[in-house]
Amino acid sequence: MRLISKYGLTLGLLYTLVLMLFSSCGSRKNMVYLQNDSTQINTLYEQYVPKIQVNDILTIVVTAADPKVTVPFNPVSSMTTSNLTQQVDMALRPTYTVDNQGDITLPMLGKVHVAGLTRVEAIEKLRLELSQYIKDPGVNMNFNNFRVSVLGEVAKPGSFIMPTERLTVLEAIGMAGDLTIRGVRENVMLIREIDGKKSMHRLDLTQQSTLNSPYYYLAQNDVIYVEPNKAQINNSKLGANTNIIISIASLLITVISVLTR
Repeated sequence: MRLISKYGLTLGLLYTLVLMLFSSCGSRKNMVYLQNDSTQINTLYEQYVPKIQVNDILTIVVTAADPKVTVPFNPVSSMTTSNLTQQVDMALRPTYTVDNQGDITLPMLGKVHVAGLTRVEAIEKLRLELSQYIKDPGVNMNFNNFRVSVLGEVAKPGSFIMPTERLTVLEAIGMAGDLTIRGVRENVMLIREIDGKKSMHRLDLTQQSTLNSPYYYLAQNDVIYVEPNKAQINNSKLGANTNIIISIASLLITVISVLTR
């Protein structure tokens, strides 16, 4: 009876050790987004609108009351016919790449400097240029390569191309399936490149003050990285020895079972 009690205690301790090695825990403070910290929220998207950068690809379509006068300015879309589907027409819309000098080259207008402008500012600049040739011109412009990447401890890491430049950190994380339970919410890294120079910024998603960060709204080519918590790192360190630990545990359990028969 004493033998059974002794080995039963050993088995209990072994079980507890295994649970400690392969389990992790977290508090509400470390898990919940945007906790109430009495921060006054005054985020304005207009303050952080992404600017056009070198190598951006822009889709630009010129419009007017008389479609015929826009033909020289829409060399690709003018090839479409009425029986083409809207999807095909969208695919044939003219695109322009911002060159190393920050310019795009448009039919009739030639080079137009757009780097450093917001999309709305670039539209107004083009409308002013086009007014020399067209009465009351309209300009539709969109980013064709507004891409963000979300990596690390998220459910579905990857890169995402967006139809609009109005995108927040939380929305990007949502597209990646949200953070896993192992992701560190207090120290999310954002990598941003401007004029060929990369910079890194840290965001605490558990604090409402993050909503006021200049990096809450994303820019094209931003990379979000969510690092693993300490428990996950420790488990990774033990990963190489996992099979050995399980084998030893199984052997001990077998020995104890034989001795207690």
